[in-house]
Amino acid sequence: MYKLLLCWRYLRTRWIALASVISVTLGVATMIVVNAVMAGFAHEMQTRIHGILSDIVFESHSLSGFQDPNWHMEEIKRSGGNLIEGMTPMVAVPAMLNFQVRGQWVTRQVMFIGIDEATHARVSDFGRYLQHPLNRQQLSFGLREGGYDTVDSQADAPGSTRPALEGAGWPYRRMRVERERLWRERLESQSDTTPAGAGAAESPSQPTRSVNDQVEAVLSATAAPEAAVAPPLDESTPAATKKDPFRTARPEEGRVMDLAQEQFTGVVPGIGLASFRDNTGVDRFLVLPGDDVKITFPTAGTPPKAVSDTFTVVDFYESKMSEYDSNFVFVPIDQLQRMRGMIDPQTGIPSVNSIQIKVTPGTNLNELRDRLRKAFPAELYLISSWRDKQGPLLMAVDMEMAVLNILLFLIIAVAGFGILAIFFMIVVEKTRDIGILKSLGASSSGIAGIFLGYGLFLGLVGAGAGLALGLAITLNINTIRAAVEWCTGQRVFDPSIYYFFKIPTIVNPLTISWIIAGAVGIAVLASVLPALRAARLHPVEALRHD
Repeated sequence: MYKLLLCWRYLRTRWIALASVISVTLGVATMIVVNAVMAGFAHEMQTRIHGILSDIVFESHSLSGFQDPNWHMEEIKRSGGNLIEGMTPMVAVPAMLNFQVRGQWVTRQVMFIGIDEATHARVSDFGRYLQHPLNRQQLSFGLREGGYDTVDSQADAPGSTRPALEGAGWPYRRMRVERERLWRERLESQSDTTPAGAGAAESPSQPTRSVNDQVEAVLSATAAPEAAVAPPLDESTPAATKKDPFRTARPEEGRVMDLAQEQFTGVVPGIGLASFRDNTGVDRFLVLPGDDVKITFPTAGTPPKAVSDTFTVVDFYESKMSEYDSNFVFVPIDQLQRMRGMIDPQTGIPSVNSIQIKVTPGTNLNELRDRLRKAFPAELYLISSWRDKQGPLLMAVDMEMAVLNILLFLIIAVAGFGILAIFFMIVVEKTRDIGILKSLGASSSGIAGIFLGYGLFLGLVGAGAGLALGLAITLNINTIRAAVEWCTGQRVFDPSIYYFFKIPTIVNPLTISWIIAGAVGIAVLASVLPALRAARLHPVEALRHD
């Protein structure tokens, strides 16, 4: 009992120990906050990576792919058994995306991906990253009659709006076609009424206007606002056009497309390819659903040839993973196979690059991967899990977290050295008291227990205070972030870089447990040497100490 009473007395009266308590508190709080934020970032990153990649990826080593995906899926199902929940074929090929912005051509390097709209969303989280609510339920490569989200549904802060998406789809496409028609009529009327050479003589003195400004001037001078929108599809529109406008618009059919009523093959580009986010959190779009783009890609022949076609943007894909959002463009797999020459002209059997596999919950991915690798030759097929595909990135994040924890743990280690120095000072100061206790019958282990208990108390108080402070900061970290942004006038996390506003945090009880255990352990270990020195003091020599 006397050990506890003396420990409590020293803890209350020795204010110099407060420095050690504060050091332990700050170290524990810092480690809790950093681990919570890092765990949140890692979880968000893995969720977004897994959102586009299925559990297991079965792919070919070459761009030409392998034939008969149905046969391959049957063999995969036979090898995997009830561990496999779903599969879908996919074709991926590097390509160049081109579109016009204010009369200037913009070129982007992309990965052109053909997917099966009926099954692709079943093996990944692809569907929930689309911008139209109906496409999130069931993807369609047909253009929608508006209804695209005008507020970022994945944003974590108010004010992340997308006003440009209002009216996107068929309303925007009809308006754009009408604007272009009015512009062409205006140019033709000017060319008919302007004498030869007059335009050339007047052009140097006329200010240069952008194409958009000129079109707006034409609309205001020649048409009422409501005349800029063509009438919607009615019952007189051919059923084939409504169901599949691409098939009625092929050049080989010998007729000109009505762009106000028909579309090209639909594509879904990543939102990073068609927009940028300004410093106010508003997305500025260069292309909208309803616009046409050109994509150039290689054929599957040997040697490959470059082919290009026109496509209509029907939606945007946004995983908030910039690597994907600024690189991927999705298209119907059958159209890409036809344009690349991946369908055997004699048998009609298509080829694909890969097969995406979704496994049943609780399945060991490595075990299923190894089983498939034994069933299919490694010379022809590459089989990997989604973690294998992003292995270097995930390992880099894990290594960063480990190194960061080691460095932060040094803060608590510094507090341990402070406890060691303070305890040695207390032993010297209390030498006579130690001698009195020993002369009254206190054992050496009892004397050592006083200092070990004192160190334990310091560790528990510091770790408890650090736990409270760390959890308080973690739970209110976005409020603190907002306060820092208000004070500095700058964003802590630029949305144009990170594509989110809220700092993600995950509090792991196991992580908190080992942080607290480590802090208390360091405090106790720091008191071992002073406790041994106090225990070895001889009573007579201690009483003679001046």
